[in-house]
Amino acid sequence: MAQTVYDKIWKNHLVYSDDIDDGPSLIYIDRHFIHEVTSPQAFDGLRMNNRKVRKPNLTFATVDHNVPTTNRSLPLVDEISSLQIKSLQKNCGDFGITLFDINDQYQGIVHVIGPELGLTLPGTTIVCGDSHTSTHGAFGALAFGIGTSDVEHVLATQCLWMKKAKNFEIVLNHGLKNDLAISAKDVILSIIKNIGTSGGSGSVIEYRGSFISKLSMEKRMTICNMSIEAGARAGLVSPDDVTFDYLREKKYSPKNESFERLLNTWRGLRSDNDSKYDKSFMLNVDDIVPQVTWGTNPAMTIDVTSTIPNPDEYAKGNEEEKKSAIRALKYMNLTPGLPITDLSIDRVFIGSCTNARLEDLIEASIILKDKKISSHVKAMVVPGSQQVKMSAEKLGLDKIFVDAGFEWRESGCSMCLGMNPDILLPGERCASTSNRNFEGRQGTGGRTHLVSPVMAAAAAVAGRFVDVREWI
Repeated sequence: MAQTVYDKIWKNHLVYSDDIDDGPSLIYIDRHFIHEVTSPQAFDGLRMNNRKVRKPNLTFATVDHNVPTTNRSLPLVDEISSLQIKSLQKNCGDFGITLFDINDQYQGIVHVIGPELGLTLPGTTIVCGDSHTSTHGAFGALAFGIGTSDVEHVLATQCLWMKKAKNFEIVLNHGLKNDLAISAKDVILSIIKNIGTSGGSGSVIEYRGSFISKLSMEKRMTICNMSIEAGARAGLVSPDDVTFDYLREKKYSPKNESFERLLNTWRGLRSDNDSKYDKSFMLNVDDIVPQVTWGTNPAMTIDVTSTIPNPDEYAKGNEEEKKSAIRALKYMNLTPGLPITDLSIDRVFIGSCTNARLEDLIEASIILKDKKISSHVKAMVVPGSQQVKMSAEKLGLDKIFVDAGFEWRESGCSMCLGMNPDILLPGERCASTSNRNFEGRQGTGGRTHLVSPVMAAAAAVAGRFVDVREWI
């Protein structure tokens, strides 16, 4: 029977399945990532039940959500953040788990450091107490976020109970007319705009097509990262030579003969030609223009050449969607019919597990070179990891950003979420390269517009949203 790549990974990790009652199955977990926010209760549960971590060598930890991105020699002001970080340090020490701590050269956002260290490998199952674990699916891994109780279960058993998801293929064809102005972020925002925030519900999305095969690993990660925003359980791409070349010589990647032997297995991680999918969606990438979100979920997205939609236009007869649009317009302080390019911004954030890799910073720096940001805009760039930061500095990117007027920060989740000192003030409008634009996501009353790194950089200079194709 023909199998999709998801079917193959699932079958290879199946420990127990109740096929009769269609109940949950038990699957083995190859890699477990943890951070300071969703792990403390899990370790408390282990202690209360006198349990050990079953395989501490398969769990890796970092601090990312709460860490300050400014001077780290100073003490943490926020008591909760300080407690969570100290708890992770103690828990990793007590249970023998590798921790990339606040001053470690490999510290960074968990979904940035996993791939760059070679901890993310094709054909593996990966979990983390974080929604955007789907990022790792770019490597042909089955990767998804889990809750705190499941974090404890994986720590104790290295297995997880879950129901098998459906197969959803999204076929992306043709190339990009302007691969700098039109980015992977524009592609995934366009997908979510078309299928909605529940379009992938109950499914694992497999991204296929000629366009995907042309993408770098960084761009594939951006697309898989936001699969969860389309309601999917996970998103993945079959591994290929681009994947293998990326993983060679990474710190934790298999080495020499071991790597070469694994290549034969990894090359088989492709969906069979006659595989059946439960759902399909096709998109011609040549039709995509730069995207900007206008509302309070990622499906509320328009072309940069468009105007803010009225609720009826957006809802298309769906009363709940109409109510959602009315509320979003009020929260975002927007009027239907307003060109998005007439919208002034206050802040710019380039960062997050979606768009804070070296390639993202290089592309943004091309827009900013020899330019200055608008006098009324405050902008910051937060590298996704210390390795990204150091690589960027070797290329002189930090100087380009600073000369343009950006703040150059330490690595962390930063302004992606209002859980650290980097937040928006009420009413501030931000062009952000992150992944969520919910009410209050970047700070109480803050208004978030999701864009690509080049769109964010151009908005910083112009002081408003612009069609970056006119700049390149």
